[in-house]
Amino acid sequence: MLESTRLLRDLVALPSVNPMGRPLPEEIIFEHRVSHYLEDYFRSLGTVPQLHEIAPRRVNVVAFTGFAGARRTYLWEVHQDTVPVDGMTIDPFGAAIEHGRLSGRGACDVKGGMAAMLAAFGRLVREQPAQSANVLLACTVDEEHTFLGVQDLMKRVGPPGSGKALTAAMAIVAEPTLLQIVNTHKGVVRWDLQTTGRSCHSSRPDEGDNAIYHMGSVLTALASYAEELPRTQRDPELGPATLSVGRILGGTSVNTVPDRCRIEIDRRLIPGEDAENARLHLLRYLQTHLSSTVKYDEPQAFLSMPPLSAAGSEEVAQRLGDAINTVMGGHRVHGVPFGTDASTVAAGGIPAVIFGPGDISKAHTCDEWIDLEQVEQAAEILYRFACAG
Repeated sequence: MLESTRLLRDLVALPSVNPMGRPLPEEIIFEHRVSHYLEDYFRSLGTVPQLHEIAPRRVNVVAFTGFAGARRTYLWEVHQDTVPVDGMTIDPFGAAIEHGRLSGRGACDVKGGMAAMLAAFGRLVREQPAQSANVLLACTVDEEHTFLGVQDLMKRVGPPGSGKALTAAMAIVAEPTLLQIVNTHKGVVRWDLQTTGRSCHSSRPDEGDNAIYHMGSVLTALASYAEELPRTQRDPELGPATLSVGRILGGTSVNTVPDRCRIEIDRRLIPGEDAENARLHLLRYLQTHLSSTVKYDEPQAFLSMPPLSAAGSEEVAQRLGDAINTVMGGHRVHGVPFGTDASTVAAGGIPAVIFGPGDISKAHTCDEWIDLEQVEQAAEILYRFACAG
């Protein structure tokens, strides 16, 4: 069995579900099982990994090839967590192999990419090619929810001369890209917005002030804003900025007029936008389109990830493209609408692109799987990328 396949099988069999704020079974949540496996793997290579605890049972695991005399260090970053397993039609942790595919939660997003990075890293350590750059492999936590892992990583990692403990000249972030290069993507900011009222017994609703009714007015305004936004904020490659309301919570019982109602809003950012300007833009719209009688609090961000611009990543895209060409005969560089840890890495001063095996259309699905040949090809591409120095 190829090392990349063995690694992937082991990783998928280890649950690392991000609960994403939900109560889920203890035996499947958080990344600690994968983190222990990674620590053992790196130690088996003779390297001493750094362990950065982000939260209980959530540890970033960082390893370094440590080649003396290497001119450069490249950062490879990949997340350990997966989305939940609700509705899956296969054993999410069975890691079944059939017809050249391995199935299970995280196989595509993104343990296939992790297995490729681990296999390439292990080969570099064992073979120590003469011209190789150093590789800093960071396996982070909480990418699927609030990005705590990569945010902590970037407090510790910086470009050469930055004075930070760990340095890197450029970065590759693992996500399923069908072995192509992604150099730009949207960002995201998510807000809580709450309406307020006054509770009372539902037999006398006139004595209260219904927060859900206030939210109805807010939602009507947000629907209009979401319709107008794509016409005013658009990127030539990534398409429009967007807004959607994904969750609503309100009331305590059917016979009580509610004094609180809360929604969660998802706003996708395009390059050139930032979270605070997007918030102010929305707030101004609400102020001009809602009656003064509608009682609501200003939207408050509970998650933010910047967009990724293609500017600055030209060298890493060219070097990675050369490595892809030697294995695949050609490659494509393009943008995607979804977000990744790469934008946080780039915002920290390290030029970054996204690359990995697997098709994003199979991520988070009920029968998630990945093509094992792609995982092995990704490992070979990453190895050659590092060997080019």
